[in-house]
Amino acid sequence: MAERERVSPQMRTADILHFLRRTPGVFLTNNERDLSQSDFMCRIMPQTTLKVAPYRDASGYFAFEIFGGATVHMDLIKKQINPFEKLRLVRKAMPNTLIQGLCRGRNLFGYRPYPDNVVEMTVRLLSKYIDVWRMYDFLNYIPNLVVAANAVKEAGKLLMPCICFSTGAEHTDDFYARKVEEVLSLLGENIILCIKNHSALGSPARIAGLVRAIRKRFPNLLLSYHGHNTDGNDLARLVAAVQEGVKIVEVSDHGYGGTYSQAPALTAIQNLRDYGFKTPGLNIAPILDASDILQRERRLYDGFTGPIHGFDPTVKRHMLPGGALSLAMEQAEKAGLLDRTRELLSELIEIRKELGNIWVVTPGSQILWSTALSNVLNGRYEKPSDDLKRLLLGRYGPFPFYDPPEWIFKKVLESGRTDGKKWDKILADEGGLQDIADEDLKARRLQLESRLKRPSTNEELCMYVQFPRDALDFIHFEERFGQTWLLPPEVWFHRGGFADGTRISFADESGKTHHIDLISTRKTADGVHTSFLVDYHFQTCKTLKSSE
Repeated sequence: MAERERVSPQMRTADILHFLRRTPGVFLTNNERDLSQSDFMCRIMPQTTLKVAPYRDASGYFAFEIFGGATVHMDLIKKQINPFEKLRLVRKAMPNTLIQGLCRGRNLFGYRPYPDNVVEMTVRLLSKYIDVWRMYDFLNYIPNLVVAANAVKEAGKLLMPCICFSTGAEHTDDFYARKVEEVLSLLGENIILCIKNHSALGSPARIAGLVRAIRKRFPNLLLSYHGHNTDGNDLARLVAAVQEGVKIVEVSDHGYGGTYSQAPALTAIQNLRDYGFKTPGLNIAPILDASDILQRERRLYDGFTGPIHGFDPTVKRHMLPGGALSLAMEQAEKAGLLDRTRELLSELIEIRKELGNIWVVTPGSQILWSTALSNVLNGRYEKPSDDLKRLLLGRYGPFPFYDPPEWIFKKVLESGRTDGKKWDKILADEGGLQDIADEDLKARRLQLESRLKRPSTNEELCMYVQFPRDALDFIHFEERFGQTWLLPPEVWFHRGGFADGTRISFADESGKTHHIDLISTRKTADGVHTSFLVDYHFQTCKTLKSSE
């Protein structure tokens, strides 16, 4: 029997870990989830993903990350696809590759802590499709990972906890090695430990030193490296990490991502092989085929790449991750502040120092960036958000290095109070992690079903308890318009409308051709009425003017 060269979804977790330990070489994970979030503002459509799925499946990647982070919520907000359906489609199209998802620990895919039973239900349902759970806490507060991690182990899936990496006087090798020790103590040793360099920070030498320090203390621990190429230098960091013993690195498709997301796969492979490292199971031809298709597909997303282009070496100061950076610049443009970008980023830098030099990663990145926007528009800490108040109250976990100055506590915590309570009393009475009561899932299901006017599925309930309004809006949208993810991006992102008499033809994920024939468009005072044939079946839809 030929020696196995790659892992598969059919393998048990213990067998995957054993295979990685005994097989010489480096393994690559293709991270389209991060690419979509960092380089395309979460707009990559399922049709694009499925178009290259057979080639990616044949490439021999260790895993394919397609789920988690901001994309779950954004798929609902943008009415792109049911997140569970996306996983089913990818699982079917890539049967030989591990599917990886990114989870924010107790915050799941949202921006606030969820009750234990919501976390457990979500992991259980999604583990039907997700093989590798990469998870982190934005304060590196490891207890926030325990509930989700235990649920992953209960489901028999591979656990990949992260330590979030940053730079500054407090971010020492010893600090991170102690965090790894805490991970192993609380989550167990049958894991892959991920170094999450979310903001493309540090030099290759700095990353090499970090990996060396971790390997010295934990020589048998399997390590992976997740980086961003925001400054154009992550390929060098990636190679340096591998030279010191990292087993798995994350990459993107060349000509498609590789700017604020991960470094290009083919370039990484070429460099690793030049340095004498094997890449077991990888096939170059399908990697080339996928990139050839994606390079042509990329033009369809030109309107969704953010107002700022090109590498950004100043990331080492402002520390915004790829996804946060592109979305932040989009927000700045909408607020009319794009010409004040330097002022905004300078304010962000100052805020990060004032708020404990924490990691600028979701949800922390959103808290810090929204505070910077508010400070520039309204004055420093004059209009603090509720999330900022929760951060100062310790609701996400303790500050890891030092507390913010008292004047910030006073200004933020006393803002909007009508009871005259002083900040130190507020902190004493209301601060710290809160015990979150389990969600009454039966009551929430009844609430959802009363709004849907029909029975709900477990998957619908799962999305509803995390994103009540947006999940409900998506369900109503799909009931009205059907599975619109079937439409290719050139239809989804078409601007200016289609002329009457136009025929739109496209193939679905199985290759079957469909036709939409536009018959007539009629404007009235309250909206636009469109009549059309969908595979020769007549329909009429009304679009409200506010949605045009």
